[in-house]
Amino acid sequence: MNNSNVTGMLDTIIIGGGQAGLALGHHLKKQQRNFLILDANRRTGDAWRQRWDSLRVFTPAKYDGLPGEPFPADPLSFPTKDELAGYLEGYAERNALPVLHGTRVERLWREDGHFLAASGDGRRWEARNAVVATGVSQAPRVPAFAAGLAPSTVQFHSSDYRNPGQLQDGPVLVVGVGNSGAEIALEVCRTHPTTIAGKPGGELPVKHGRAAARFVLPVVRFLGLHVLNLDTPVGRKAAPAFKAHAAPLIRTKTKDLAAAGVRLVPRVTGVEDGKPVLADGTRLDAANVIWCTGFRDDFSWVDPDLLDDGALPRQHRGVALDTPGLFFLGQEFLYAAASATLPGGSRDAQYLAGKIPQLGRIDVLPMHQ
Repeated sequence: MNNSNVTGMLDTIIIGGGQAGLALGHHLKKQQRNFLILDANRRTGDAWRQRWDSLRVFTPAKYDGLPGEPFPADPLSFPTKDELAGYLEGYAERNALPVLHGTRVERLWREDGHFLAASGDGRRWEARNAVVATGVSQAPRVPAFAAGLAPSTVQFHSSDYRNPGQLQDGPVLVVGVGNSGAEIALEVCRTHPTTIAGKPGGELPVKHGRAAARFVLPVVRFLGLHVLNLDTPVGRKAAPAFKAHAAPLIRTKTKDLAAAGVRLVPRVTGVEDGKPVLADGTRLDAANVIWCTGFRDDFSWVDPDLLDDGALPRQHRGVALDTPGLFFLGQEFLYAAASATLPGGSRDAQYLAGKIPQLGRIDVLPMHQ
């Protein structure tokens, strides 16, 4: 091992500087731990800044704060993605969290009882504990048959969608009736004939907004944190289906899409002669296709010995059961249905902070730019 590229032994490396990683950093700093947060983005909050322009979060501001700092907005309002990004950036600065930006970890492995993380430019960090907090939006999922669409078709994943100005003239096909697909379809239908393909995984049975934030979403939050989790029979039963299907539609419902003129059709199953084909055999004419087909976990950078057939290892509440010192945070239904949300990620971070072994009470590293 070439120690010239290693910073010296850290207590903990947190890989991922999103809301979950920052929440954990807050708790470790209070414990006077020697830790470092490695973030692939240029700025804290960029994971939110890079999403589509009109996006607003689904949870009201009263639930969007991180540990020790409420979100600075009307508690019943729904912040924009840029407001949330700015809050996260300010949170890291105000709490003097040691975040190293522009650092994409390309390998994580275990050696001699500790962990090593390496970036593509040859830098390495060594720690007793490693926390994988890269979140749920890791690798866009697009079906292989998308390559068969006619070259004249403009197509991209929802992660690359910003606004209708990216589209060419002609019909738009949105593939996937999750929350992203429904919100994007409702927006693009104002400028383009729009079809959405698929079937929603349910719908919130009330109108989203201030009234729901006051009376309904507190109940949803309670269920997502305290009922639908891996320590309850109903939560264990719900977890596989929750991970396999799109979340229920929250703000934009199928009736809203229909009222706006969006056509709902069966799911897309393939491509023929350069055109999308539906489950009923219909071929569609689409000048633009937006794949709102979700994301897949990408742990290809994690040593296979630390994983279980490419997936998360055996773990409980983010604590790896067979690899001492390895932890996970921010993944879908890691512990509860709300684990990938701001409230759920903050709770999981507080739990992990009490489980990560300490080297000792050492001053936190200075802020890294």
